Amino acid sequence: MLLNRIFRYELPTVIEFGNGAIRTLPDHINRLKGTKVLLVSDPGVQKAGMTDKLALVLENSGIPYSIYSDIEPDPDIEGVMRGRDEALAAGCDCVVGLGGGSALDTAKAIGLMLGNEGHIRDYVGINIVPKKGAPVIAIPTTAGTGSEITIWSVLSDKEAEVKLSVGSPYNCPDVAIGDPELTTSLPAHITAATGMDALTHALESYVNKATQPISEALSIQSMKMIARSLRTAVVQGDNLEARYDMLLASLIAAMAFNPTRLGLSHALAIPLGAHFHIPHGTVNAILLPEVMQYNLIGNLGKFKEIAQIFDMPTDGLSTREAAEKSVMAIRQLKQDVGITQTLSDFGLTEGDLDLIAKEAMVSGNVPVNPRMPTLEDLKQLCRDAMDR
Repeated sequence: MLLNRIFRYELPTVIEFGNGAIRTLPDHINRLKGTKVLLVSDPGVQKAGMTDKLALVLENSGIPYSIYSDIEPDPDIEGVMRGRDEALAAGCDCVVGLGGGSALDTAKAIGLMLGNEGHIRDYVGINIVPKKGAPVIAIPTTAGTGSEITIWSVLSDKEAEVKLSVGSPYNCPDVAIGDPELTTSLPAHITAATGMDALTHALESYVNKATQPISEALSIQSMKMIARSLRTAVVQGDNLEARYDMLLASLIAAMAFNPTRLGLSHALAIPLGAHFHIPHGTVNAILLPEVMQYNLIGNLGKFKEIAQIFDMPTDGLSTREAAEKSVMAIRQLKQDVGITQTLSDFGLTEGDLDLIAKEAMVSGNVPVNPRMPTLEDLKQLCRDAMDR
């Protein structure tokens, strides 16, 4: 029981949140004693004009900067090292990441490498980084990954076709600036996928075996906000109230899973993303209802509560029957926001399942899952997500 457990919650990141919050960026840079900024953003963010918008904030405050945008989806470890080299050549001593998870994970890793020797692959794993790097300020433009406050950078080794995770308290940004106004131009399909990613973070943290009172409260709040606002954000992209809810829900979900890790959706999402290049939010959305169905008996009471959060009728039902309603609710949400693909649509076949299951099984998200799966269980979850 939780009463018999010692738990720890730590959040070293300062959070600045609200419409127009990017105007506080110069104050944070000055407080962190940054003299020149490496502004890390991806080509899509640049094309949308957001990089220029942030550069203007820096220029108006007299803060010099250099832009680094050599970032792809599933950011490459070599891109991190190129960014580190560019920062050193330009004399940058502070990193500002602007974008989705790829840009923010890259910015965080560049910051680490400005204060640590070797290659970023030397620090793959948990709590291996020996010391803090350069100050990092993270500014998300999507509402899903929560990378602006997490200990994790998820990177790709493109040659080996594997994803690598660097996890350390030193990898938490010094400041997270959440400005909902930056998310209003997100296309509906990205809003949907990133929103489902945030939901998966909150939900998997809530039901897993590492859950603790602080993270539970955060998960509940995040799921409530997603339940009321994801559909609206998808169909009314300019609805600032819904965008506010979703960006804050994403951040709160990350605060929930930072100390607890996640579950089987994320364990499988990593190899599926690496080998089949499925967008992370999309693969989590595809997997989540199947994983929930599998996990039900591991935490029936929590799944009943999830059903109630998503306004499913549970009066007069047994706990098991009410828990089943949670799976129905998430299937309906996924359908409503337009995520109808299956894993088969991305090329997954029966012959791929051994590899995916074996790679998923070594994830740190497996031991905390409500049920301990076998390799065959993981393969069957993929089959279920291929056929829906």
